[in-house]
Amino acid sequence: MAEVSDFERLGSFYLGRLLRDDGSVGPEPLLYEAKDLTTHAVCLGMTGSGKTGLCVSLLEEAGLDGIPALAIDPKGDLGNLLLTFPSLSPEEFRPWIDETEAARAGRSPEEHAVATAEHWRRGLAESGQDGARIRRLRESADLALYTPGSRAGRPLSVLRSLAAPAGPARSDPQASEALADRAASAASGLLALIGSEADPLRSREHILLVKLIEAAWSAGRHLDLAELIRRVQAPPFERVGVFDLESFYPAKERLALATALNHLLASSGFAAWMEGEPLEIARLLHTPDGRPRISILSIAHLDDHERMFFVTLLLGELVAWMRAQPGTQSLRALLYFDEVMGFLPPTAAPASKAALLTLLKQARAFGLGVVLATQNPVDLDYKALGNAGTWLLGRLPTERDQARVLDGLEGSAALRGGFDRAAVGRQLAGLGKREFLLHSVHEDAPVRFRTRFALSYLRGPLTLEEIARLQPQPEPAPAAARADAGPPREVQPSPLAETRPVLPAGLDEHFVAAASERPAGARLLYRPALLGVAALRYANARVGVDHFERVALLRELDGAASWEGAREADPARLALAGEPQPGAAFAALPPGLGRGSAERLAKALGAHVQRARPLVLFRSPATKLVSRPGEADGAFRVRAREALHERRDAALEQLRARYAPRLARAEQRVRSRNEALERQRSQRTSAGVGAAISVGATVLGALFGRKLGSAGTVGRAASAARGATRTAQEHGDVARAREAAAAAEAELAALDAEFRAETAQLRETAVDETLAELVLRPRRSDTQVERVALLWRPYWLGADGLARPAFATP
Repeated sequence: MAEVSDFERLGSFYLGRLLRDDGSVGPEPLLYEAKDLTTHAVCLGMTGSGKTGLCVSLLEEAGLDGIPALAIDPKGDLGNLLLTFPSLSPEEFRPWIDETEAARAGRSPEEHAVATAEHWRRGLAESGQDGARIRRLRESADLALYTPGSRAGRPLSVLRSLAAPAGPARSDPQASEALADRAASAASGLLALIGSEADPLRSREHILLVKLIEAAWSAGRHLDLAELIRRVQAPPFERVGVFDLESFYPAKERLALATALNHLLASSGFAAWMEGEPLEIARLLHTPDGRPRISILSIAHLDDHERMFFVTLLLGELVAWMRAQPGTQSLRALLYFDEVMGFLPPTAAPASKAALLTLLKQARAFGLGVVLATQNPVDLDYKALGNAGTWLLGRLPTERDQARVLDGLEGSAALRGGFDRAAVGRQLAGLGKREFLLHSVHEDAPVRFRTRFALSYLRGPLTLEEIARLQPQPEPAPAAARADAGPPREVQPSPLAETRPVLPAGLDEHFVAAASERPAGARLLYRPALLGVAALRYANARVGVDHFERVALLRELDGAASWEGAREADPARLALAGEPQPGAAFAALPPGLGRGSAERLAKALGAHVQRARPLVLFRSPATKLVSRPGEADGAFRVRAREALHERRDAALEQLRARYAPRLARAEQRVRSRNEALERQRSQRTSAGVGAAISVGATVLGALFGRKLGSAGTVGRAASAARGATRTAQEHGDVARAREAAAAAEAELAALDAEFRAETAQLRETAVDETLAELVLRPRRSDTQVERVALLWRPYWLGADGLARPAFATP
């Protein structure tokens, strides 16, 4: 078994072992720099070439390095990433054994599980891996299997694709392009779902939908499909470009589009698209607590229109997310698209193509790597291939396909230096199963390698039933963890007054309008509550925080007039009136609302928010970053981890730059000492042969008729003795050369160990850390009470003596 340390390198993906010139597998690992994926990659190989195993290994390495990934799976193979068995026991494999396959092998399912477990254990050992590395993969990243349009795995709701972005983003010029792209993707996806291959520049349907979506978003309004259908029939504008609406798209023809969308909404199968987690890229890339996630988006169960619909929406969301990220030189996230045929063709323009081309052209600056896999090079647009810095080439079915690949490599604008077409062609033609040619703009020459054994059990495509068994539905949150359920349904009324109580001077009062219909026999009752609004400033120059916040608190006056137990409210959602409704009753005011109470309540509100409203931030000791106000723990962990990755990559580059000359000199000494050793060995062999011939001739002469004491025999004996002496000297030279070569190799090994030790220290700083809490409280001078008022809230007082709320939750 190979030493694990020979491929566990920081920021590197272990993809396999290099092939020697004779085609055998050598001991040297193929280590691919993770950040090189920001220039994107394409993986080509026919069925049976080992393409799936290689790409699964690539995703495994991303997970091990803490890099999140989105994996689009049209074939259903990538769910195998969840089949990871650290114990490598037959019991772990048994539930996933194909009984038909076992029968073909002449085994029972139990026997086949034993054989499969042994096969996987042996294969992992041959590539230097074991169950511990599988366990580390499961600990390093969360693996989630989504099935959009189906409840088998984790369903995804596509409603967010029509939700308006946050207000500040709409005023950001840089975000406007992302907004337009997202609207175009949403429109293209919907039209693809109803079977309309609309040209974004020429199609009236597409232009109208985009304009409707942008009009709603510009006003800050969310859309759903039902509202979009209504807007198609009655758009909120009268002109499109220079044409009036009726000339551009008459109402009778718009009705056909609205009808097609309505059929979609009315279909029973569409309900599954509205359920599940929201289609948010941040949620797909990280867990709520900030752990990196590999999200497998299985679309094998969908038809062609549904696949195009979902992929287009997903890519549109990804483009919008990408443009909201800060620039980086490190690999922030990965998009892997398996079997991309039909989504990025060379001539046609499906709805998914524009977003994919945008990602390939722009994603590098944001640290997003794109990897596309397919069987045939003709499946991909050559403009896309020109943006791929890495080519992973396996066995191709025909010489024509090989020629297309060579044309693409030769004509790629990204290539630097010369290109030996004949040599690369010979390497490509000689590839076997699980053998690939890696051609990268970051390397001087192509290399051949054999893929490593996958950590995941490559069982093959999973059915929806198997996915349901593999990826159970997340349990709903317990009732205590859900959002505020609002006011109590019924309360015992306080003592009633038929007249409106008189308030102390300086205390304003407002009346909340009833939001529900009066029940039969019920009477309107107003109950008092306190409403307070304060502006707070949190400032700490040492950590660079200067944050303003306005808070509104609502406190039901069911006892003493205080702010203890108050909860946050949104005054904008309160329908306030200046006067009560006629004939209403009033609950009695609590004691303590006398003269000067307005000033006392304002002062108490200021003290309460200073004490009860601290700003709790998180601080990363390793990066010195401080979370932003309102930034969740998980989101801050993601940001801190990305900063650590960037720092790690920069430190690793500096480390390599410092060690590269020393390692190069040490390797040169090893080569020269080994060459000297080979020369000494050759000279020793020649001297030894000469001495043996001379001694042999002397002995034969003495035995066959020549006298031992003759001058000739004595001379030959002396010559033989001198030859033996030279041979002994050559043996000594060889020994000294061997010692010199061993010393040079020991020096190289020590230098390499020193480099790895310093690299390991970088790895230690890249692990997740415990965040420190930073609690900021507003000073008295930074706390301003803007408003204190008495709020009369309406209840329906029934004949049973219970009061039921007649207002919406503020």
